Amino acid sequence: MSTSTTASVSTHILDTSVGRPARGVSVQLSARGGRDADWQALGGSATDADGRCKDLPDLPEGTTHVRLDFAVEAYFAAKTADKQADAQQDAPANRDSGTGVFFPEVAITFAVVPGEHYHVPLLLNPFGYSVYRGS
Repeated sequence: MSTSTTASVSTHILDTSVGRPARGVSVQLSARGGRDADWQALGGSATDADGRCKDLPDLPEGTTHVRLDFAVEAYFAAKTADKQADAQQDAPANRDSGTGVFFPEVAITFAVVPGEHYHVPLLLNPFGYSVYRGS
């Protein structure tokens, strides 16, 4: 059993529309120490070539809730620009969202307990997403 007084968090993103990691997505980490406490911004990172954030800030002691904010709009805008440059046809490119992405941001909030590690993968495509507690 762990004797740590804080929880730890990691994440990665898989772009399910292409079956590859999502590189260069900005991820911000916030925490609070109680359901009614204010959120404290802790900093952030960006996903690497493997879609992982390996350098998210540590959580402060007393953290009970964590929020990961993923800025996915810029990622999909870059993909759309690349796609147009390559003249490829990918199914959902011309839907009625106007920007090519329906969810410009994804915010995931979850509860934590001291001593536990929380890996929270984001499965992403331009018109939907899914998350789960990984290992």
